[in-house]
Parts: sequence; structure tokens; C-alpha cells
Amino acid sequence: MSVVEPAEALAPMLPRFGALLGLDLGTKTIGVALSDQLRTVASPQMTIRRTKFGKDAQTLIEFIAARESVGIVLGLPRNMDGSEGPRAQSTRAFARNLAALTPLPIAFWDERLSTVAAERALIEADTSRAKRAERIDNIAASYILQGFLDRLRHLERSHG
Repeated sequence: MSVVEPAEALAPMLPRFGALLGLDLGTKTIGVALSDQLRTVASPQMTIRRTKFGKDAQTLIEFIAARESVGIVLGLPRNMDGSEGPRAQSTRAFARNLAALTPLPIAFWDERLSTVAAERALIEADTSRAKRAERIDNIAASYILQGFLDRLRHLERSHG
């Protein structure tokens, strides 16, 4: 389908109900989170070990179909000053390639500090270092998706 910006442009493209998928794209893994059908809470789901785009995309497409997702929110790794570097360009390329394989709309969400927040939450939960490494990406994906869900709720309240 299409990649939309700003992220708020995704809202009018979505049906009233349906789960959204959140992705935290790393160089070695993809963290995956999913919202509930009412889009109130994002929950970490899984971490995909990256291999080749085709295989990674197929895993995502199968997950999307099984969960009947209606849209995708992809974390965009901006620099702290808001500029975009090589990782952001790689994420944009991934989104363009994924958009060719799915009818779902894809939006970017600024992911600055999502991994930091995820790691802090895991440390506070007294998660071991090994378990943190295993879960950090899907927890970060849930932070990305939750930020978007909160923004959607704010927009709905302000626009009636």
C-alpha cells in the first residue's frame, strides 16, 4: 500500500477497530509489538532474527495475517537533534520494500529513547542481562507502538 508521513496521517486510513503492529527495526533483529483491537495497549510479541529481507518480510506478513492487523507503525531512528542518518534511511528503504508486499498502510514513529526506556523497564523488573538482550527489541517496539496509540487517542479527543 503506502508509507505515510506524518504518523498522524495514518489515522484516517484505518478502520474504526483493529490491531496495529509496531516494529523496532535493528540491524540484527526486528522487535514486534501488537495492540489490542481497540488500540489502547501495545504488547510485546516476538523478536525476529534478521536474515534476508524476503524471509524477514514473510515472517511479518504471516504474523500480520494471523493477527488480522490493520496498520503498521515502524520506529524511525532519528538522531537526538532530529536529523536522519544511515539507520533512518535503511528503515525508510525497509518500509518501501514492505509496502510493496502488504496492503496495510505503514507510518513512521520517532523512536528516540524507546530502547533506553525499554532497557530501564527491564532493569526495574530485575531482568537478567541475558534476558534483557533477548527481550529488548520487542519491548522497544511496544514503546514505539504505545507512543503512537497515545497520540491517536489524543487526536480523537481533540477532534471529537
